[in-house]
Amino acid sequence: MPRDPVVDADAAVSLTRELVRLRTVSDSGAGEFERPAADLIARLFTEFGWEHDVVEVAPGRPNVVAVVEGGSGDGPTLMFEGHTDVVTEGDAGDWSVDPYGAEIRDGRLWGRGAADMKSGLAAMIHGVRALQLAGPFPGRIVLGVLCDEEGMMLGAKAFAASPLAAEVDGVIVCEPEGYEVCTSARGGVRIRLDLTGVMAHGAMPQEARSPLVAGARIVEALAGVQEWAGQRFGAHPHAGQVTVTPTVLHAGDPGQLNVIPAHGLVGVDVRTVPGTDHAELIARVRQSAQEAASTVGVGVELTVVDDRPAIEIEEGHPLVTALVAGHRREHGSAPQLGAVPGTTDGTILTRDAGLPTVVYGPGGKWIAHQKDEYVEVAEIGEYARVYAAAARYFLTGEGSR
Repeated sequence: MPRDPVVDADAAVSLTRELVRLRTVSDSGAGEFERPAADLIARLFTEFGWEHDVVEVAPGRPNVVAVVEGGSGDGPTLMFEGHTDVVTEGDAGDWSVDPYGAEIRDGRLWGRGAADMKSGLAAMIHGVRALQLAGPFPGRIVLGVLCDEEGMMLGAKAFAASPLAAEVDGVIVCEPEGYEVCTSARGGVRIRLDLTGVMAHGAMPQEARSPLVAGARIVEALAGVQEWAGQRFGAHPHAGQVTVTPTVLHAGDPGQLNVIPAHGLVGVDVRTVPGTDHAELIARVRQSAQEAASTVGVGVELTVVDDRPAIEIEEGHPLVTALVAGHRREHGSAPQLGAVPGTTDGTILTRDAGLPTVVYGPGGKWIAHQKDEYVEVAEIGEYARVYAAAARYFLTGEGSR
């Protein structure tokens, strides 16, 4: 009979520190991107004897995917997923610690990616390792260590198109969610509004059709779109309401303050909730922007830069019940259910491959992308133990009992 998994929490913490020290930023000037982290993890998988593939999705951007056979006959295929890229640190002078020092202080491990999400990677790897060492289990586990989550999610898109994706029965995405089991994730639509007016001298505004004035009126109109969306699509119990947020307003040249420009840009970040009709919402943004800009004779062209749906999994799905049972085993009580405020690779895996996904991982829910990012050291071992227990429950069917 299989033993209870015993997680090597110290090894999980050490792996987190090794990963945080690697500056694997998702930035056009990064050069190697995620490759150093992928190489480190591939070496560890080799040490564990895990079959794995390293597939370069784009130059310097590899996915590392391992398959761990349970050795106890047929059963489901469970996937754990995480990403190796991080956002940039911004101005390192704003940090009180070295962004890539992986310092441990006051019970916390500090650095860019500590929460989002190198601790999640370490916890899932060592959780699966503990389960494997505890004895055979039915089915198998896939570990997806993917690239480019912070960008266009190229790694998730590539995996979703692979033959292995079709064999996966459920995915636990190990993003930081502060002990919540997130059964839903908000969708995201990135919109670019290109404005075309007429250039003129700043002393003769009557000769211009200003994209600056049009942009200001569009920003005001977008508040009305958000209000309409709230009434049209309602509120979700975990994900809240649709938000329509202007993020870029650009026109003109600071070196020519006496010139009214002909062209401008408004960028919009739309976040949706399950049940939102994206096509209807995008049409409303287009109509409102065109109406606002037409008041000053400026044209508008809308481009959808990216469109990610809001997703949701039933709370009674075996993947959810197994994860809840694993959390209860570790903490003695059931976790809260919640929603991911943004999108994750799980959004793409559900959209493109139809995979059920749930999100649960170490780190605070709101700490990602901030200065002085950290994860509580104790959480790394806790989550690894939950992952090991949840995997056993899911693969044996015990989690739904």
